[in-house]
Amino acid sequence: MSALERYREIVDDFDALMDALERPLPTTGWVNTLKTDPETLFKGFEAAGVEYSRLNWKPDGFRLEGAHANNPGRRIEFLLGHMQIQEEAAMLPMYFMEPKSGDRIVDMCAAPGNKTAQIAVALKNRGTVIANDRRVARMRAIRNTSDRLGLLNLVMTNCDAANFPTPTERYDAVLADVPCSCQGTSRKNPDALYETPADVLHALVRSQRAILERAFRICKPGGRVIYATCTYAPEENEAVIDDAIARLPFEPEWISCKIDGVVSSPGLESWEGRQYSSGMQNAMRVWPHQNDTGGFFVAAWNKPERW
Repeated sequence: MSALERYREIVDDFDALMDALERPLPTTGWVNTLKTDPETLFKGFEAAGVEYSRLNWKPDGFRLEGAHANNPGRRIEFLLGHMQIQEEAAMLPMYFMEPKSGDRIVDMCAAPGNKTAQIAVALKNRGTVIANDRRVARMRAIRNTSDRLGLLNLVMTNCDAANFPTPTERYDAVLADVPCSCQGTSRKNPDALYETPADVLHALVRSQRAILERAFRICKPGGRVIYATCTYAPEENEAVIDDAIARLPFEPEWISCKIDGVVSSPGLESWEGRQYSSGMQNAMRVWPHQNDTGGFFVAAWNKPERW
């Protein structure tokens, strides 16, 4: 756990964080409203004696309890595509996208496809969702999810997100959920807390910065860009954002990333002697002890109309 000591001063309750990391990660998911509706699914749970609770911030979200949290992928509701299993904190970026019918949206680093699926379902199978990933092997998971959930508006592409092609008509929204050191996933993958070698971290940061900058450039004027990671490291969050925005020929408009029912902390305005943009207070840091989830970071912006 020594990798987390560096965050002691920026966590609201460090001891509570450490306690949370010792507990199993809850099993959570959401209802696929292309095939059913929340009340129907939840009545089915009750009839089958499935223990569950509803997420208080997401009407179609739920948490499976007790023995029913084990092997949810074997449940008939999952196999029929009536529900999708996704870690609760990982559902958060989609909340700020606000997609509209007919939108064209890119998920730049899509595999395994849960956020892509959220977008496609929110669009009600209208518009277009481009699910991109640079690793072909990981794209099989996206296709399997798409087929099971009945997603018809999904296009898959395989390229380096930092060099994603410029379209003839730019996109309404772009999600940059970038590869990172994944410290926030340690409740399901304890190895994520091993210290990332300096050369690996530097390579990650360069890639993250390039992907975020590219996201702004392929987004249409007035469109929305969302940046997300599952790590706590300011080097991969606030620093990446500051550096990427400094390279842009415009100043994007920050979106306040707050959700009723979700406890979170704002982005950092300084870290180890470096000052960040005051807009960083609009970003969202979610620590595992705050909502009994994994760790996550989200920031969102509107691109200026004239760019």
